[in-house]
Amino acid sequence: MTMATINEIFKEHLIKYLQAKRSEKGEILTKVCYITNLHRKAAVRKFGAIQKRSRYKKEFRGREEYYGPDVTVALKELWEMGDEVCAELLHPMIAEYVSILKRDKLWKYGNDVTAKVLKMSMATAKRRVGNFKKARRKNKGLSVTRPSHIKNQIPIFTGPWEDKPPGYGQIDTVIHNDTSEGDSVFTVNYTDVSTLLTVPRAQWNKGQKSTLESMKSIKTIVEESVEKWLGAHPDTGSEFINYLAFDWFIENGIDYSRSRPSHKNDNMYIEERNGHVIRKHVGYIPLTCPEVVTVLNDYYDVLIIYLMHFVAVRRLLKKERQGSKCVKVYEKKAKTPYQRILEHSNISDKQKEKLKLIHNRLNPLILKKEMEKRLGKVYNTQRRFGNPR
Repeated sequence: MTMATINEIFKEHLIKYLQAKRSEKGEILTKVCYITNLHRKAAVRKFGAIQKRSRYKKEFRGREEYYGPDVTVALKELWEMGDEVCAELLHPMIAEYVSILKRDKLWKYGNDVTAKVLKMSMATAKRRVGNFKKARRKNKGLSVTRPSHIKNQIPIFTGPWEDKPPGYGQIDTVIHNDTSEGDSVFTVNYTDVSTLLTVPRAQWNKGQKSTLESMKSIKTIVEESVEKWLGAHPDTGSEFINYLAFDWFIENGIDYSRSRPSHKNDNMYIEERNGHVIRKHVGYIPLTCPEVVTVLNDYYDVLIIYLMHFVAVRRLLKKERQGSKCVKVYEKKAKTPYQRILEHSNISDKQKEKLKLIHNRLNPLILKKEMEKRLGKVYNTQRRFGNPR
């Protein structure tokens, strides 16, 4: 017995089987199993499979395709003739295009195809023209004006970083949103490579002028801590790689280098602090109103002091490959940025004494409570002025 015959037998008894009581179903199964030579469990599963197909599978349903391939080919010819514009611009011109081609005896399609092309709706034209655009691949020409041309003036630096004195650091931006669409608050984060001092500043969006103002604020804080900002090393983001920032760094005598595109490990120090500082303390809450910038910077004012004086950090010395494992070797003793500054010979005694006076007046518990208070203001400001989620 063929499979098609077995399916016909089950389809013939399906309605009775579904409407039957428990005892009656047993009789139907006995009869069907005798005819088809199937096991009772297989027969039960067969009834279930046929029921699902009849309920969900759309076999032989719906109307036949109206706009066939020949109509699509005719439409594509009109689209190419019409400068490959979008369907919204092509659709009103279809009738005129067909009329002109007929007049000049260049229209090679029959009456049926012509009627369907002229009858085609805007929505149908959009679907087909969209497919034309996806299939079309054009080579991009060379551009005379290149926004990234300034990259050629900023040298790439990949290390080593171990011999850099205090004042050389890496810089990056962190977005405070769960989407890149729309406006939001950004943090420009700076990490000093030698002392691991972290200086975050908040700004609205990441425009060039806003980023420059954040870097001016970072410069003030860095020079209050390690005396002078000597070098900045961002990634290839447009907020840093622009003539406004380039000229500012040159005017202030700050060495300016950049990492390689798509090489995040070139900025390993700042990438690490983005997570350990910004994400850990501010969290992932979307900050989508300009009013947050001021209160977030108030929070950062305390956070910078707290991290500098009371949060120790261990520097990663090297990575060793041991078989299939990668073993990381860290410093034996963790130190705060404040301790690293005091131990470094490049920092003057006057600056060290200044920091000692400040340190002696600080209390980590009080700083922590003040941070919680200011962070609460950040969240309250977002709830009050931010976009509803």
